[in-house]
Amino acid sequence: MSLRDPLGQVLGRGSAKQGVHHWWLQRMTSVALVPLSIGFVVALLALPGLDYATLVAWMRHGGTALGLVLFVLVAARHSHLGVRVVIEDYVHADGLKTLALVISNFAHVLAAAAAVFAVLQVALGGRV
Repeated sequence: MSLRDPLGQVLGRGSAKQGVHHWWLQRMTSVALVPLSIGFVVALLALPGLDYATLVAWMRHGGTALGLVLFVLVAARHSHLGVRVVIEDYVHADGLKTLALVISNFAHVLAAAAAVFAVLQVALGGRV
């Protein structure tokens, strides 16, 4: 016995079976951001100063660069998931929704790539 009406079954309307996966990814990225964010703030507060030379020296440590890259990638994915939900829920025109999702995808990938490139550029001393 199904709770869906026959027309909905024929037209394929209803759950796309993606909601739980999306929800789970969003929760996992938010959980991952907690220690990454706390570690980032604590590390910055532990620095003797926040001048350019101190930050560059700090970022040149392998663990710091790895942590920053992880932070950027997880934050970008979390942001992408959240923006996608907002677009899907509040943009009702199909064409505009598709365009907004494509722009969001490109913007998040571009922002993440630029941030990772910047971290690696500093961490490797401009050799990227």
